[in-house]
Amino acid sequence: MGMSEVIYTDISEIKNIHIFGRMGKVRQPMPLLFNGSGIEVVVTGSDLWIDLETDSDFHEPWVAYEINGAFIGRQMLLPGEHRICLFRNMESSIPKRVRFYRELQAMGDDGVCKVMVKGLELDVNGSFLEVPKYERKIEFIGDSITSGEGSYGAVTDTDWLAMYMSASVNYATMTAKLLNADYHLISQGGWGVFCGWDNDPRHNIPSVYEKVCGLCGGAVAKELGAHEEYDFASWQPDVIVVNLGTNDITSFNQPPFVNPEDGQTYKQRKNEDGSLNREDELKVEKAIVNFLTMLRKHNPKAHIAWCYGMLFCDLDLTITEAMTEYRRNTGDTNISFFQLPDTTMETVGAHMHPGRASHEGAAKALSNYLRTMMNW
Repeated sequence: MGMSEVIYTDISEIKNIHIFGRMGKVRQPMPLLFNGSGIEVVVTGSDLWIDLETDSDFHEPWVAYEINGAFIGRQMLLPGEHRICLFRNMESSIPKRVRFYRELQAMGDDGVCKVMVKGLELDVNGSFLEVPKYERKIEFIGDSITSGEGSYGAVTDTDWLAMYMSASVNYATMTAKLLNADYHLISQGGWGVFCGWDNDPRHNIPSVYEKVCGLCGGAVAKELGAHEEYDFASWQPDVIVVNLGTNDITSFNQPPFVNPEDGQTYKQRKNEDGSLNREDELKVEKAIVNFLTMLRKHNPKAHIAWCYGMLFCDLDLTITEAMTEYRRNTGDTNISFFQLPDTTMETVGAHMHPGRASHEGAAKALSNYLRTMMNW
């Protein structure tokens, strides 16, 4: 068969489309800001292509795509214009459900990293059909685990590279699939609810949560509308899953951090017997209480489930204590704590992070929990 004639349509002109992930005002070309951010269409026709524009400095973005719910491919995109064939020579009359998304987390330290979807090219005999509506919405907030770090690659691989991060092998997107839910992912490797793994106090998710994509610095992000206040009314989740605390607990075992911005030294301390210094533990608790307050302000009806434990559970008591404190202060009982199954030597992936089996196990446990909790 030869090449079919295709017709190009700007992404903003396609009415029958579902968008995953947070959006600002910029829609053409459409920026995919977070891992898991993407588009979904249902089309007839034999051939479908996607047109993209990307840029990066050190971390080349990876993208992935699925057809009818099955994973088909993922690839690295070097800076420039790209035309990727999502399928060709398929049976024209049969509808195909196609999902295309960004694999790489929002890159806080790569100021030019971007993935822009310009449009789709569908063959002349094809048309865009309605995308089935998702009845449920879940927002996932986390760190490297939610960024899928180590979900690809060999156990022996320890490079910190975009290649090993994903949304395709990820407990968050897997959970959304199991529950047939729409989703948003907001995550950054190494970040915490109070501070980063290395005691850096600037690396906390609450400080960026209220912007469209506050994780991205630089002029490019600003141009894409990433620094605007996010319009929470545009997308209200039924459930917010917070998976934070892994880096906060790590900071207690790391050397002090000197913040170049204020010259101050920051260090989460341990007592001589190895227990957490109470003063420093309370900083984490206060950060959790404040974050729950912020989440509730913007998402009045959502059930907030703090889900933690894929890389040890040493912060369980701190988190649950903070949640009790928040409940006491506010009378808000629409929150819960869920222990995720720990990663084992059998389920570990690259970079000492959860591998595919760990993500699958977590998704199964979490989806069962949410089904029960939400009466889904």
